[in-house]
Amino acid sequence: MIKSYDLVIVGSGPAGLAAAIYAQRAKLDTLVLEKEMMSGGQVLNTYEVDNYPGLPGINGFDLGMKFRQHAEKLAAEFVQDEVQKIELVAGEDRILPETEELQVAELRTGREAPGLVWKKVAGKRGEYLAKTVIIASGATHRRLEVPGEDELAGKGISYCATCDGAFFKRKVTAVVGGGDVALEDAIFLSRMCSHVYLIHRRDELRGAKTLQERVMALDNVTVVWDSVVERILGEQRVDGLALKNVKTGKASRLDVDGVFIAVGITPNSKAFAKLLELEHGYIRADENGDTGIPGVYAAGDVRAKQLRQIVTAVADGANAVTSAEHYLAKY
Repeated sequence: MIKSYDLVIVGSGPAGLAAAIYAQRAKLDTLVLEKEMMSGGQVLNTYEVDNYPGLPGINGFDLGMKFRQHAEKLAAEFVQDEVQKIELVAGEDRILPETEELQVAELRTGREAPGLVWKKVAGKRGEYLAKTVIIASGATHRRLEVPGEDELAGKGISYCATCDGAFFKRKVTAVVGGGDVALEDAIFLSRMCSHVYLIHRRDELRGAKTLQERVMALDNVTVVWDSVVERILGEQRVDGLALKNVKTGKASRLDVDGVFIAVGITPNSKAFAKLLELEHGYIRADENGDTGIPGVYAAGDVRAKQLRQIVTAVADGANAVTSAEHYLAKY
């Protein structure tokens, strides 16, 4: 028999754990499904967090553990399982076919469902029945997949300039990428770093022309064209990059104190693509987490939004639980 819950939370990063804390305080029967053995999401890979209110300089792993311990203190239930899909259930056991687009489209328009719409959450290890679901599955930064990236993780390697840029004041850094995010990172870092190298594998940038113009106008930003990173160098911390020119094949070393990898982000939304509307892979939901499907909410980095930070993920989790409470109050 499938166990039922008031709320199932998919993901145990900052958004999911914040949601768990708020749900437990609201006395909701809650289950947190986490794909990985360790809770915390991307924050676990952050060496130092300096922009979370009240905890300046805290190690990312420690912050993730504090979130988890807080949820556990309130008796949140955790199960390690990877969610494969979510199905809508009318009544106790009748599955609403997710392939019928009209059915889902009608629900998205705000049409009142005939009573409580249950959700059947299917994981690799089990199935779970929920009155409400909060999807907080996060997003994954694309990696370079080069030697040194694992060994020096959190030791001069970052995937978020706005998170970690302040640690590199008056230092030399590199940004890898050529899209909008890479250009924005280079501009942001130029305000605090002594010099910024923008490494791009092509001979022209892909980002917006206005951003390109701003980058080219900066005296302390140098674009390294037609080049890829072959290895991230350093023993205890990053101290350089091994580069290769893709046109000439020439190898070179670039001395830097840190590297910001901005080659894209992949939202962890594939399992929900048939049920929910996506925007460039991110789940479309409003500031309250409402996806348009009754009782299904999105929170954190998987939600389509402007800013992705720990503090915004936490806020998303709290908002989504409040929305879930309002939905549950109807039934």
